[in-house]
Amino acid sequence: MAKTTLPTFPSVLRQLSALGERLRLARLRRRITAELFAERMGVSRETLRRLEHGAPNIAIGTYMRALRVLGLDGDIEGLARDDELGRKLQDLALPQPHERKRTTKPKANHDSSEST
Repeated sequence: MAKTTLPTFPSVLRQLSALGERLRLARLRRRITAELFAERMGVSRETLRRLEHGAPNIAIGTYMRALRVLGLDGDIEGLARDDELGRKLQDLALPQPHERKRTTKPKANHDSSEST
């Protein structure tokens, strides 16, 4: 059976493209040639070109090696760290304190002596 690949969301393609561009700019700021960068990462020059263009089929390990060579691998620690939605969902599942139940019903005020 042939493996089917789901299409990549356009927003993800934009994010990958932006990440690739940031990695390329970081490489250029460090005055590292593409050939040397690819060699240090252990990838072909073509793989580096695709990475810097944000190709969606580049393995995350390749991105990690790029970050490592650039000295930016600590940045990965912040990804998905603050799971705000997950914590809210978890809090909703926690048992809620029960409201106090009244033991007696409040008395109705049927005072007939009041004048209107």
